[in-house]
Amino acid sequence: MSDPRLRQLTIKTGVVKRLSKEKTVYEKEVVTQRNRIDKLKTEGADDHVLRKQEEVLQESMMMVPDCQRRLAKAFEELTEMIKNEEELKESDQYKAAVAVLEDAKVNLPH
Repeated sequence: MSDPRLRQLTIKTGVVKRLSKEKTVYEKEVVTQRNRIDKLKTEGADDHVLRKQEEVLQESMMMVPDCQRRLAKAFEELTEMIKNEEELKESDQYKAAVAVLEDAKVNLPH
């Protein structure tokens, strides 16, 4: 992997993959936290506990748009790099980048 473009392609691919996964994890965390709060409410939990859990929920909810924004930027950068480096088409890194972009599309804003 002596070509520095391959190294950059690998790095950018990893960033898109990580941010896509991170966004999915935060979205699951929001659902889990909402369920936890609902359960605490039905059990008649202490107000202080409920407020703290609501804070955790708000933090998770704030992370989703942040991840989405960073993912969109990284997705755009990787897409641009793939367009500019078509002579690397035969490399494993290029193929991996294309696959990661395809997988990440579901996590982009519509």
